[in-house]
Amino acid sequence: MQPWVTGPVELLEHGLMLLRLDNDSNRRLAMIAIDNAVELGIKTYLSLPKRVTGIAMSRKDFSEISESFPRLVEALEVHCIGKLDGIDLSEVEWYHRLRNQLYHQGNGLTVERNKVSAYSELARVLFMNLFAVKVELQRSGGQELLGAFLEAWISLEKTIAHLARQYRNDLTVTGGRMPAPRVVFEGLAALGVVSEKTARRIDYFRALRNRLVHGEINPASTLNEESIDEVRLLRDEIDSLAEKRL
Repeated sequence: MQPWVTGPVELLEHGLMLLRLDNDSNRRLAMIAIDNAVELGIKTYLSLPKRVTGIAMSRKDFSEISESFPRLVEALEVHCIGKLDGIDLSEVEWYHRLRNQLYHQGNGLTVERNKVSAYSELARVLFMNLFAVKVELQRSGGQELLGAFLEAWISLEKTIAHLARQYRNDLTVTGGRMPAPRVVFEGLAALGVVSEKTARRIDYFRALRNRLVHGEINPASTLNEESIDEVRLLRDEIDSLAEKRL
C-alpha cells in the first residue's frame, strides 16, 4: 500500500468497525467516518503529483477545490472519468448531505443500517478505483453479498463499455466521450446489438443495484449467490458479443 493511502484507508476501516457494532449511535459515527474517508480519499488523490495520476492542477486550484465537497466531486468527474467505474457521483453527494445532517443535527437522528452499509461499499469501490486498494474487514453477510454484487455489476458495465466502443460511430458521443453506461446500453439495444431479453435482464439488475446503493432494500434478504451469478453470466454474454465483433 502506498503511504498516502494509509490515512483514508484507516478512516474507512474505522467506519466499517463501527458499523459492525450496529446501534443508533455507532451507525451515526460509522456514517461520519465513512464520509470523512471518502472526502480525504478524493483530496489525497487529487493532490498527488502529476507523475502519479497524470492530473495537472496548481496548488491554488487544489486549495480552492478542497474547501467544498461538491467542487471536489466535480474535479473528480473532470479529471478522473476513467476511475469512476461503478460510481455514480450524485449518489456520493447524496450520502455526503445525509452525513451532514447527522453531524450537525446529531442527537436523536438515526440512519438505517442499509444506507450506511451501501455507502461503505461505494467507498470501497472508490478506493479500489483510485488507489488499487481493496479494503477488507469482517463484514456482515449482507455486506459481503452487496460487495460481490457491485463487483459483478462493475465488471458488466466495463464489458458493456468495451462493446460500445466498437459501435461508437453508431452511438451519440459528446465531446469525444462516451455517454453514461445506461445511455450507452439503451443505444446498443436500439441498434439490435443485444436481444430484448438481455436488455430487460440488465435493466432489472440496474434497478436492483440502484435500490441497493440507495439503501432502500436489505441486501441480506434481496441478494443471493444465484442473482450474483446471473449478473456474471450477463457479463459473459456481452463479452462474447464483443469478441465476435473483433
